[in-house]
Amino acid sequence: MKIIYNKYLPIKGFVAINLFGLVLAQKSFHPLSKTTINHERIHTQQMKEMLYIFFYIWYLIEWMIKLLLYGSKSYYNLSFEREARENEQDMNYSKERKPFSWIKYLSRKRINK
Repeated sequence: MKIIYNKYLPIKGFVAINLFGLVLAQKSFHPLSKTTINHERIHTQQMKEMLYIFFYIWYLIEWMIKLLLYGSKSYYNLSFEREARENEQDMNYSKERKPFSWIKYLSRKRINK
């Protein structure tokens, strides 16, 4: 996973964005924390197991559904984001993670942020 620091992506309010395993991070967050790197590493695993394109298709579909259910809190309730956020502190998670672990985070349990 390669990290590129820049001043354009991601948009304000976000630290980093992972596009096909390439992490784009705001220069102001250089260097990224170990927690953020681990979060993005989990996303890279999710992408690989879904052959990248299906990750983005599922992400968009789930986001649209959760947007209807949770409004502005939809991002925090996405299964991919919940898995990454809930395990980003565990530096061994990526090594021990079973494929498609994000599925168990699909429940309708609402997260308020």
